[in-house]
Amino acid sequence: MNKITVLGNNSGRNAGDMAILGNLLRDISEEIPGVEFCVPTTNIRYIREHFQEFNVRPVGLMPWNGCIRNFGYSMYKAMIDTDLVLICDNILFDRKFYNPLFNNLSSIAFFAPACKKRNIPIVLYNCSVGPIDYEVGKKAMQKVLDASDLVVTRDEATKEIFDNLGVRYPELHIHADCALNTVPPSDEHMAKIIAQEGLFTNSRGTIGFNVNAYIDNWSKGGTFTRDDFCSSIAGAADQVIEELGVDVIFFVTQVMDLKVTRECVAKIAKQDRVKIISNVEYTYEDIAALLGMVDVHSGLRTHTLIFSAAMSTPMIGITSYPKSTGFLRTVGQEKWQVPFEKLTADYLAGMIKDAWKVKKETQEQLKPIARREKEKARKTASLLKRYV
Repeated sequence: MNKITVLGNNSGRNAGDMAILGNLLRDISEEIPGVEFCVPTTNIRYIREHFQEFNVRPVGLMPWNGCIRNFGYSMYKAMIDTDLVLICDNILFDRKFYNPLFNNLSSIAFFAPACKKRNIPIVLYNCSVGPIDYEVGKKAMQKVLDASDLVVTRDEATKEIFDNLGVRYPELHIHADCALNTVPPSDEHMAKIIAQEGLFTNSRGTIGFNVNAYIDNWSKGGTFTRDDFCSSIAGAADQVIEELGVDVIFFVTQVMDLKVTRECVAKIAKQDRVKIISNVEYTYEDIAALLGMVDVHSGLRTHTLIFSAAMSTPMIGITSYPKSTGFLRTVGQEKWQVPFEKLTADYLAGMIKDAWKVKKETQEQLKPIARREKEKARKTASLLKRYV
């Protein structure tokens, strides 16, 4: 039996990461029947329960497994006791490089030469890379690429980062994020969620919002505080509620973002017009389906933009890292972005109101683009046949 190790943020805390894993497992299983997947994770139970339809063996990354998150014996064993290693999503960056609780690049770069020595191919699969801002990160990235056979990136920005860094890389394909092929649940299932949460009761429509907890990382050197951020998001929500007459849903796709989301919502004047939908209660399929029902979505987390594109929902990206900018460019929506350094209530609300005016045209524009990108994502699995 062929064995594939899948490296990613596979803890179950992030709906976008779970969408990548779920769609990857399905795509590869259909293309290469009988394959066994080894999934290193800090949450063995979650992987077993949510992906039991596939031949998945979760591997623990806790201290009692001989690991400090992604650095230790069980991670090393998962990378050398396999036929193929896949590095997925956006886990190769050099922020907090020496912190194994946060950074994957340092540990993967440390173990990658052992794979190469054993002729175990490494494939960057459905990946984005960056930021890589430091020499230590560049050197580590080169070690990973030297041990890799193939790069399949989900955006052009990753290739540009490689070229700008001047690193050597193997055969490279630009495909698309497999999360685009998330299958929405049944209408009956979604109707229950909508009724339970009291969603979409306003005939004027609903605007989606999404924020994340990395305020300190993008805070203009400390001059833009967490309170400033929450006030900007809440101010934009207040404006669209008042001027467009819509309701608002805040989508949480990473458990750690729930606190800052609640802080934003607490500052909104009309609390009765706001709902929170979180991956604490709902699956990535549920969230993708609900994002397909809003009129316009504005998000910081890239996968809320990916889910929106998959459902042909007009989107605005609050861009604070390369993968969001790269994705918007890929789907022809690069003009619909709010750079983090320009984030104010007026700027964001103005973008949402502009997007609202052309929402039908944007929906029609996105439909063929989404079909194209979904097909590109499906083709990625076929590239692995040469290895297993």
